Amino acid sequence: MKIVFATNNLNKIKEVQSLLPSNITIVSLASVGCNEEIPETKNTIKENAIQKADYIKKRYGFDCFADDTGLVVKALNGSPGIRSARYAGPEKCSESNMKLLLSELKLISDRSAQFKTVIALNINGKSLTFEGICKGEITHNKKGTGGFGYDPIFKPDDDKKTFAELSLERKNEIGHRGKAVAKLVDYLNFL
Repeated sequence: MKIVFATNNLNKIKEVQSLLPSNITIVSLASVGCNEEIPETKNTIKENAIQKADYIKKRYGFDCFADDTGLVVKALNGSPGIRSARYAGPEKCSESNMKLLLSELKLISDRSAQFKTVIALNINGKSLTFEGICKGEITHNKKGTGGFGYDPIFKPDDDKKTFAELSLERKNEIGHRGKAVAKLVDYLNFL
């Protein structure tokens, strides 16, 4: 089975493809002729994922899935949330995002946070969503060189290391995206 993953984020594509069984192959947006930025204008992570999947299905006609992920920090009333990629500005700079977040938490002792991923699937005329959550905390300093986004400053409850210090396999095992993709794969395996 081949299915379009509605993202231009090569890190996400690599991470998700590593979770899929060999009978499911991701088709990139470039392969279907989509080179534009897909809108993300909704108010929740779930709504943004659905918006992206619907955009590809309606404009290009392909069965597809899309994800949206947000980092939800308790002490910041859920921020950065849906603005996670653009937290420090529209340029989507991970370094700037982490620097701003660490600055905002500098004097705060409750550093609890969670990553939430929602995958929206449009296939065979059906629309479904799958959710994954990983609880943890924001560290005081960056640690590790792997992963992407906020990974160097997020330590999941299920490990002593940040996401950026973990192998891709371990991150996928305990992480938000891995949990959501596992639910997606369970559904696709029944088709």
